Amino acid sequence: MKNVLCGLAIVLGAAVVPAVAHHSFAAEYDSAKPITLTGTVTKVEWMNPHARFYIDVKDQTGKVTNWELELGSPNGLMRRGWTRNSLKEGDTVTVAGSLAKDGSNLANARTVKLADGRQVFAGSASETGDEKAGN
Repeated sequence: MKNVLCGLAIVLGAAVVPAVAHHSFAAEYDSAKPITLTGTVTKVEWMNPHARFYIDVKDQTGKVTNWELELGSPNGLMRRGWTRNSLKEGDTVTVAGSLAKDGSNLANARTVKLADGRQVFAGSASETGDEKAGN
């Protein structure tokens, strides 16, 4: 019986970890601080709970800064027409979203204009927790 209870505790503990690791939009991002970035994709991470990608953005002086951009879940992105290959290293994209509250080079993407000119919704959570529907 002791082994069964120990095993059950491990299973329940493992189920809680993803929920704890997940955050709300309002906890990390500021919808009152919109940002639009254009840059070159340097890395794509297609994994739960949120896909992410990174772009190099060049400012007016030529200084390059790498930005991390959070998307929705891979499942949500696929429902919006994304695939693992929608973003590729070397693609130039324009991203509209909201800045991170901590001032880091991190933003929650709302829309992404892809290299082929298509604009796609990023499936990110709004500050109310609802997914952006593109309206």
